[in-house]
Amino acid sequence: MHQVNVQQIECLITLADELHFGRTAERLGYSQSRVSQLIAQLEHRVGARLVERTSRRVALTRIGEQFVDEVTPAYAGLLTTFQRARDRAMRGALEELRIGFSGMVYEQVTAAFLELRTTHGVRVHSVDLPLGSPFTALLAGDVDGAIVELPSEDDRLVVGFEFPAQDRLVAVGRGHAFADRDEIDVEELACLDMLHRDGDAPEHWKMVHTPIVTPDGLPIVSTTGVTSMQQGLVLAATGDHAMLVCRAYIEYNQRSDVRFIPVRGLEGTSRLGLLWRADAAAPQLAALAELLATTVR
Repeated sequence: MHQVNVQQIECLITLADELHFGRTAERLGYSQSRVSQLIAQLEHRVGARLVERTSRRVALTRIGEQFVDEVTPAYAGLLTTFQRARDRAMRGALEELRIGFSGMVYEQVTAAFLELRTTHGVRVHSVDLPLGSPFTALLAGDVDGAIVELPSEDDRLVVGFEFPAQDRLVAVGRGHAFADRDEIDVEELACLDMLHRDGDAPEHWKMVHTPIVTPDGLPIVSTTGVTSMQQGLVLAATGDHAMLVCRAYIEYNQRSDVRFIPVRGLEGTSRLGLLWRADAAAPQLAALAELLATTVR
């Protein structure tokens, strides 16, 4: 079965305007035989004569007139869509950024999104990412950028903006043996069953967010993985598990069933970053990074 293509539609609409095969061919840059061929193919696909041609005149049939009336708006819309895409490609513009997140979207971040839309006409569509797979969707091109936990040592990724560093505290349920403590020593992490982030993140990343040994070399047990912060807090609240959580996250997630305890001697802080692929950088991502530098405190 022959398929309708844009050339056939374009040819019929132009012929309806010119009512002359020679002028139609000249306007489209085709030969007259090519115009005749395209019209014949379209008529075969429709199953009816669309054009009447004699030695003296060219005219549309009634079916042809109705077809042109109905198809012209759709054709015009298609041309407009192509032109907009071409314009965006020429200026490197995107009207929407897909930004992945593996945690909360803080108010300061949404303020940057709103400013990006106001000043650059670019909307942000947020995409949830698994907590333990911060880079997978970005590397696959499923998102344009990602605001996720660092570090990143992948040369394929660019860190466009680093958020301020945050202290990390350990989250335990109200019934936990450490719940009444004001502070614990980093070596006491060996007494806890620490929740780890399930996913395909690189090992160096996992080691930062769930250490496997204390500074003195004591092993830190981790029997259970989580794919979101909320899942981790629920497990901490209802069992014997514990989880390292950054201070900024705690400020937006106060809970009566979880205690957040500082860890004395814990090296390294938690830091988020806005990342994008090195081979897919866009000026809108750089603009977002600049806005985040202004709005995030």
